[in-house]
Amino acid sequence: MAQEEKARAKKEQLRGKAKEAIGRMAGNERMTAEGKADQAKGDARQAKEKGKDTFRH
Repeated sequence: MAQEEKARAKKEQLRGKAKEAIGRMAGNERMTAEGKADQAKGDARQAKEKGKDTFRH
């Protein structure tokens, strides 16, 4: 389960980076903001999983 969550976090981060880059190229501020939000969500999920790992070991 933890590996699935870590993979999901990475996907969100990558999707966010791509969305942000496309938004910047297109001059679409909304898409850029959505990309940043997706990255933040992925970062938060990854931090949560790292915290869980710390307490498991």
